[in-house]
Amino acid sequence: MFRRNVQSVRDLILQALREQGLETPLQQKRLVESWPKVAGPVIARYTLNTYIYNQTLFVRLSNPALRSDLSMRRQELTQKLNAVVGEQVITDIRFC
Repeated sequence: MFRRNVQSVRDLILQALREQGLETPLQQKRLVESWPKVAGPVIARYTLNTYIYNQTLFVRLSNPALRSDLSMRRQELTQKLNAVVGEQVITDIRFC
C-alpha cells in the first residue's frame, strides 16, 4: 500500500499564494478593509484614506481631535487589527 499526502484545500491555496508572493498583499488588503469594523462607524466616518507602507498603517483623518485621541490608542488598535487578519501584518499606526 502507498500513503497519500492529504492536505486541506485551505493549506494548498495558502501555499500557492505564498509561493507566488501574494500572501502578504492579500493580508494587507484584508487589514485595510477591516479598519471600519475595528475602529467603529463614527471613526470610519472621519477616515479619509488608509494604506500600509513598511508595516505601518497610515490613517488620514479629517478631525484633529480624533487624531490625537486615536494616537493614544495606537497599540490597542494595532493588536485588534492584527488579530482580525490572524497574522502580524502591521507594527504601528500613524494618524495624519
